[in-house]
Amino acid sequence: MSRTRQLLAALLAALTLFTTAVQAERISDVDRIVAIVDNNVITYSELAKQLQTIKDQLRASNTQMPSESALLRRVLERAIINRLQLQLAEQTGLRVDDETLNTTMSRLAKQNKLSLREFRDAIESEGFSYASFREDIREEIIINRLQQKQVSNRVSVTQQEIDHHLANEESRGDENREYLISHILIGLPEGAVPEQIQAQRAKADELLTKLRDGADFAEMAVSHSDGQQALKGGSLGWRRTSQMPSLFTEVVPNMASGDVADLIRSPSGFHIIKVMETRGAEQKLVTQTHARHILIKTDEITSGDDARTRLEQIHGRVVDGDDFAELARAHSDDTGSAVNGGDLGWSSPDTMVAQFEQAMDRLAPGEISKPFASPFGWHIVQVLERREHDNTDEFKRNRARQTIRKRKIEEEREIWIRRLRDEAYVKIMLDE
Repeated sequence: MSRTRQLLAALLAALTLFTTAVQAERISDVDRIVAIVDNNVITYSELAKQLQTIKDQLRASNTQMPSESALLRRVLERAIINRLQLQLAEQTGLRVDDETLNTTMSRLAKQNKLSLREFRDAIESEGFSYASFREDIREEIIINRLQQKQVSNRVSVTQQEIDHHLANEESRGDENREYLISHILIGLPEGAVPEQIQAQRAKADELLTKLRDGADFAEMAVSHSDGQQALKGGSLGWRRTSQMPSLFTEVVPNMASGDVADLIRSPSGFHIIKVMETRGAEQKLVTQTHARHILIKTDEITSGDDARTRLEQIHGRVVDGDDFAELARAHSDDTGSAVNGGDLGWSSPDTMVAQFEQAMDRLAPGEISKPFASPFGWHIVQVLERREHDNTDEFKRNRARQTIRKRKIEEEREIWIRRLRDEAYVKIMLDE
């Protein structure tokens, strides 16, 4: 680190400690500070609440519980990452208004086949505060929107990448095989010096030896992984080769169930992967939807209420006979589809964000939705037609585009989060 950066870091630390002093005076001895995150703090009561939630999830999934101290530090690290993202969202003007939050809560209740009142009673019967649960959901939406803005919206896929993907898929001949993969990342900071790299490699080598000697992978992931799925035992779920991070595509097809691969090095650190199971992917017809939409984005100027009101007016005009395509060209904030009258082309399941796909799936051909919210803003959507997938070249290319995009987003998000963490001032006070 240069002399200038050292001075800046020292100044930031001093300013942060001064800023948090007032907050610290309001916190009782019992609810002590366990971390300073830039100009904010995390208290023990916050951490204890999150720790209990993770413990409940691990028990529900029958994951072997790691040591209390290891789990506590892993939960604290996740809390730090979330706090950094929420602070950045606030700085950039990202907000989730009560109307959007109410819509989300109603949708969650409906997904659980409950009324909103029944959903609230069910949460409180488990010993949780409904108000706190609502705010947790608000924070999840904010983080989702931030990642969409900072990462997803900047990812593009070229025709050359699609051609290369399809050629590789054909040459491997394993497009109909899926792998259940678990993953551990021993992370490296950006610009790591040789001593840091050597220390993290030694840690990764030690973990690899323990895993090959029979240590429980999920427990080791919860205790040691710096990956985003650490608190889920490191599971990446079922994936085809084409859906894996590009680092793994040359390794996994040569592995059998139960195998643990050699260390894989990347700029993010050292990766350990294990193939838990393999299976043949199901072949089935896919219902595709041809739809068009109008999007009003929300920001510091346009609130959720404003966006919804504008779309209600536009919806009324469509119902009264105005041309949907012309209204999309004139009003939609989705510049990619607006020039085509809001036309999104043919989409397959799981290619749209969940809120959009759920609203679209409820519509019959020709039907227009009422305004609804997604991480992008507020939409109205019209389904034009549906068809059964017949494995056309067009479908293969669309599927390849979505697969590549999803993989690139995952990789870029991992890098972005680690950079956000490395560039922040964080002081952990767990043992003080």
